[in-house]
Amino acid sequence: MTICDLKQKEVINIKDCKRLGFVGDVDFDMKTGCMTALIVPGPGCICGFLGREKEYIIPFCDICQVGNDIILVDVKEKNVEEKVTCYTTACQ
Repeated sequence: MTICDLKQKEVINIKDCKRLGFVGDVDFDMKTGCMTALIVPGPGCICGFLGREKEYIIPFCDICQVGNDIILVDVKEKNVEEKVTCYTTACQ
């Protein structure tokens, strides 16, 4: 499976059945070459024009299953690292 294949899959949290979005990027450990996390962009600010509110960084250990169309993850909302990426005052 390639990174392009992962980017076409939607990530769903099995704790609350919330759709987190589609895979945007993958984090790797440079020493081992192993995947350490999935990065899922959050919802857009003001219809997506001014960037993103946050992104979800989901550790590899929280991935339950990778299917044909979706990736199931088992994370509590507080355990998912959210990185704020929107810098406009309209999004805050």
